[in-house]
Amino acid sequence: MSNKKSITNKNIIDFYMNYVLEHNQQPPTVYAFAKANNFKEQDFYKYFGSFQAVEEYIFKAFFDNTIETLHKSNDYEAFETRNKLLSFYFTFFENLTANRSYVKYALSSDINNISNLKQLSKLKHSFTQYIEKLGIELIETKQNQLDKIQKNGLKESAWIQLLLTLKFWMDDTSASFERTDIFIEKSVNTSFDVLNVAPIKSLIDFGKFIFKEKVQLS
Repeated sequence: MSNKKSITNKNIIDFYMNYVLEHNQQPPTVYAFAKANNFKEQDFYKYFGSFQAVEEYIFKAFFDNTIETLHKSNDYEAFETRNKLLSFYFTFFENLTANRSYVKYALSSDINNISNLKQLSKLKHSFTQYIEKLGIELIETKQNQLDKIQKNGLKESAWIQLLLTLKFWMDDTSASFERTDIFIEKSVNTSFDVLNVAPIKSLIDFGKFIFKEKVQLS
């Protein structure tokens, strides 16, 4: 009997992605999967409770790799919020493109109901936290409940935008996915233009000024 290999969670991810791409289905059991890749079954459970957990982690790993790449760039830290998000999108979809066959395998079966895919749950959690930490400026109402609703709405709309971009990318057949790059740039810029609070704040200040002047002249 040959000695079993010592493995990491990254090894398991690589083995799993290779398996499903070669067989177009999950391994029949964890035991068979471990045996085929010469490691102990119990080592699988050190990192994951099921194949579903592996699939969830893979999409989170795409996110983590993106963030790690971004933070290696000194330019990224100096970017304004809009350009940080654009950089995230371009880098994230570069990671997906490098693993396109797996992503299409994992999502194509239910692409029309992509928002309900459980394997994207960890990605959603990480991405919405990232959006929150970006510090996108919103109108402050000074009412905690309304401000909380507004922030949650921003995170949910950003998540939906990412899903729409993912769907567009999966359907994109242009060379080097140029159409997806255009889609990213236009959608992110449009979102920030809609969220641009400066003109709204100016309008509110002007309204306050007019009201004050009117009261004084009465």
